[in-house]
Amino acid sequence: MPRRAPILRALPAVETLLRHPALADALARIPRPLVVEAVRAELADRRAALRRAAGAPPTPETLAAAAATRAHGALRPALRRVLNATGIVLHTNLGRAPLSAAARRAVDDVARGYCSVEFDLDTGRRGERGAGVERWLTRLTGAEAAMVVNNGAAAVLLALSALAGASANGAPRRVVVSRGELVEIGGSFRIPDVMEKSGARLLEVGTTNRTHLRDYERALDRHGREIAAILRVHPSNFRVAGFTTRPTLEELARLAHRRRVPLIEDLGSGALVDLSAMGLEREPTVRESLTAGCDVVTFSGDKLLGATQAGLILGRRRLIERLRKDPLARALRVDKLTLAALEATLPAYADPSRAAAEIPAVAMLGGAEDRLEARARSLAEALRMRVPELDVSVERGAGEVGGGALPLQRLPGWVVAVRHPARAVDELDRWARAADPPVIGYIRTGKFRMDVRTLRDDELPELAEALGRSPWPTSAPAGRPLAGAPPDALED
Repeated sequence: MPRRAPILRALPAVETLLRHPALADALARIPRPLVVEAVRAELADRRAALRRAAGAPPTPETLAAAAATRAHGALRPALRRVLNATGIVLHTNLGRAPLSAAARRAVDDVARGYCSVEFDLDTGRRGERGAGVERWLTRLTGAEAAMVVNNGAAAVLLALSALAGASANGAPRRVVVSRGELVEIGGSFRIPDVMEKSGARLLEVGTTNRTHLRDYERALDRHGREIAAILRVHPSNFRVAGFTTRPTLEELARLAHRRRVPLIEDLGSGALVDLSAMGLEREPTVRESLTAGCDVVTFSGDKLLGATQAGLILGRRRLIERLRKDPLARALRVDKLTLAALEATLPAYADPSRAAAEIPAVAMLGGAEDRLEARARSLAEALRMRVPELDVSVERGAGEVGGGALPLQRLPGWVVAVRHPARAVDELDRWARAADPPVIGYIRTGKFRMDVRTLRDDELPELAEALGRSPWPTSAPAGRPLAGAPPDALED
């Protein structure tokens, strides 16, 4: 240590380094305490490195430049726009559905200042939050009433709490659910847990693979007035095949109405249009569930609908009013930006062809293969020009819907696959994530792959430019696993 002391003393003091011209821009743009913190951290790291190994101390220019980079990095937000090249349209980890141009304009307009979130411009009096979204939802689905909460799990929680929570004497009321529908949806959202949190009591019927109408009838006969509701859960993120059966929604609705209990259906992904017209696996639509006799239907706003995160609740007016009056509704309500995005997205569904053209997630689900191939070849050519050392090829690929929707559906398409003659494939993955904006692809069969399905046309040249500017990684980040799994493994 004594022999290292003169070298350590050669490092400049914090105040001396702060006066270096290389830090002038950082001090002009960044709060001074953050720059000071960056300088101290840089000096501490350099001292530690010099104590570990012999060597000359870095120059003040090197230290100042490194501290400036560190200071600018401190202001970089954790939540950033990325280029999604995974081929997963509703990628949970990447924010699910991208907003339409109309939704982005609406959010920007409302965010600029004040807005009429709870103000009636016709009467000049207090208005109802979400009234515009409710008008569109009822128009598009035929529901009597609708409301919005902050996500799909919240929608189920509120419906169960308001319609099946503790009775007047404090005793929990029962909700009948098939054992085959006691599902877990990403992020540890489990139907039994949500049921318990709502104050309702779970009453299981049937078996995992077979539940008959008579199973529901027996439960209603045995428990009578203790039954508050029947819950039907659509298996949106899994499928059970083979020796299976369950009653139709119409049969279940007739039974529920005959016994005077509400039928609640959690549709999960919640399609407003028939996706089979786009060549996709058929999903029940919200209108079909309501027409079949469901009293309350819940689904998500940022999945097949293609809008922002929200939990949408539709159904009979008297039941929706009970939900509105539940104390939990206030805790779960959405903000003005969510309402703006939803209200701007929904009008496109008045014409399904408009929805397919204007809502990005819907458009990506229906991308034509020949069009995808042309876009992949365009990106490959741009990459060859910007990063000539890469070995670039265009290959067939298969994307996914994501977001817990259509789990068996594969989306045939085209990917751009790259290798480097002197670098490992995990380095390519880190190199892409370090770009500005970051590029998120996936590794398979020794290549870094980018699926063009989930990239807009204007993002193709942007991706090539970003990778062309991105510096090559010098070492693996400590303690961080490297991505090396197919795209479906990236999601919760």
